[in-house]
Amino acid sequence: MRTQIMSLLLVVSLGAGAQEDESLQTYLREVMTAEDVESSTWEDVYDQLCELSLHPFDLNTATRSQLEDLPFLSAQQIEEIMEYLYRYGPMKSKGELLMIRSLDEARRRLLASVCYVGDAPKASFPRLKEILRDGHHELMATARIPFQKKDDEYLGSPLRHWLRYQFNDGDYVKLGLVGANDAGEPFFADRNRWGYDHYSFYLQLQGLGRLESLCLGHYRVSMGMGLVMNTQTNYGKVAMLQMLGRSQTTLRAHASRTDNYLQGAAATLRLSQHLSLTGFFSYRPMDATLNKDGTIATILTSAYHRTQGEMAKKHNFEALKTGGSLLYAYRGLQLGLNTVYAHLSRRLQPNTALLYRQYYPQGRDFFNTSLSYSYASARWSVNGETAFDRQGHLATVNSASLLLGDAWSLMALQRFYSFRYASLDAQSYSSGGRVQNESGLYLGLTWKPSPSLQLMAYTDFAYYAWARYRVPQSSHAWDHLVQATWRHRKWNFFARYRLQQSQHRFRLSAEYTGTGGFSMLSQFDGCYLPDDQRAWGRVATQRFSFQHRWLTLHLGVSYYHTDNYASRVYLYENAPLYTYSVMQLYGEGFRYWLLARAAIGRRLTLSAKASDTDLDLQIRWKI
Repeated sequence: MRTQIMSLLLVVSLGAGAQEDESLQTYLREVMTAEDVESSTWEDVYDQLCELSLHPFDLNTATRSQLEDLPFLSAQQIEEIMEYLYRYGPMKSKGELLMIRSLDEARRRLLASVCYVGDAPKASFPRLKEILRDGHHELMATARIPFQKKDDEYLGSPLRHWLRYQFNDGDYVKLGLVGANDAGEPFFADRNRWGYDHYSFYLQLQGLGRLESLCLGHYRVSMGMGLVMNTQTNYGKVAMLQMLGRSQTTLRAHASRTDNYLQGAAATLRLSQHLSLTGFFSYRPMDATLNKDGTIATILTSAYHRTQGEMAKKHNFEALKTGGSLLYAYRGLQLGLNTVYAHLSRRLQPNTALLYRQYYPQGRDFFNTSLSYSYASARWSVNGETAFDRQGHLATVNSASLLLGDAWSLMALQRFYSFRYASLDAQSYSSGGRVQNESGLYLGLTWKPSPSLQLMAYTDFAYYAWARYRVPQSSHAWDHLVQATWRHRKWNFFARYRLQQSQHRFRLSAEYTGTGGFSMLSQFDGCYLPDDQRAWGRVATQRFSFQHRWLTLHLGVSYYHTDNYASRVYLYENAPLYTYSVMQLYGEGFRYWLLARAAIGRRLTLSAKASDTDLDLQIRWKI
């Protein structure tokens, strides 16, 4: 099972020729902020959303970790769903979701769009013959052809292309291989003599009796609230308010083209009714910028190998990582003991002459351990994790949420990350982007005065005890947001205002979903920086979508005008499946694009997107 969030105007197809789900599209647009778009982890989120849209999961056989992978569910809602299935048995239809009182209409539609209600679960793991009968093979090829001139320093062609094969039976087996080249990377040349610059092989088995999940090849692991290990996704502040600060311990195959993965084997074993053990072992080459003495100055995760300089950094050290999580779960209570050990083939030695890097992780060996804890009832929940590194330095994050009737929800999240705390794979809630050198308090509120109107707001204060990049002393930051959503018949109106460190950003949008597969979106985004010579940035976007039988069309036109780079604006565009497309716009001009998707029968889907900068082509063949 896979998920999460993506971007400002994301459209997720629910399958070849199927009606695109407007509720999921609207939700994603409402939770994303400019800060989230700038984060590299959201490309993984987009891939996971595409995967889920094509391969929904069976709600009747879903595990707690599968439900925890959905960003729009709170701990209380997950607990109520699990309790309902335990008490009344498998659901007969999605209409039974009306019995989950904590689910409002919007989240009920979202959950229904990414799951199905299957027959009674099989007594055991199916035989190979049944897996091959029920499974589907899928082959997808995508290419992006840029219209601008190639950089002379690039070793390869300006064509970005990738190939993906996957076998998926929906519930038990997922097997795949991804090969990818970014623009400028050599293909069957230089150090890429085997073709693509990046390959990802993955196999995930689920439901093997006590062996709940097994991953081989490339995979991802998250534990607790991410203070010792999280190679999956760090949710943004609006999405965190939707989730009410809950934790998760999940294991997932890595089917993406990004570099944030583990390589080896991982498994979750059910030891008893309430006790489970997740363990992993990973050994993989990685990229780094080296010092003159051969030590590591910076570990790189961009995975670009376009020039001789970038190619020289490819796989110049190895990382061994192993660890696990022992999790006890009884009704709403969860207690987890998590450990991670990492060993690098070269010593990590950042430039500590720079004050803000003085306490960055250093050395060859790293060890982190933590205790995670959570409890969820029908009306309130608490979540938290407290971690220590090898030297005993502390990091802790804790949240509490309260539901007041069906209209109000409150949330508070506190964190303290010592500026000496060191971890290579920590990724959790943070205003500064690191699980280090930060303490703060986040307060969030959601109010639903009627079924059609929802108001959300948060305020977040962060204090940094040590120096940061371009800030040579201790400092603090404030972040405030308020947004409103009003749904009226076929219209959806949205407004947001955000104030972050004297930076004002706002959005207004109106979305209409008509009959016959027609929809349109009008959106205006603005940015105002009073401390930067009163700089303004704005973009006005108009999008039209139309679907009729086998053909889907999306047309988008945007006008942008910014006073400088600091007031830049971001624009997410519809694109072929698994193709992440966020434009960073500054200056003045028009941006326009057209996406066409045609379903040729039940097995073949062709997609093409033309814009003023490039052409995307995609073929998807399902057997």
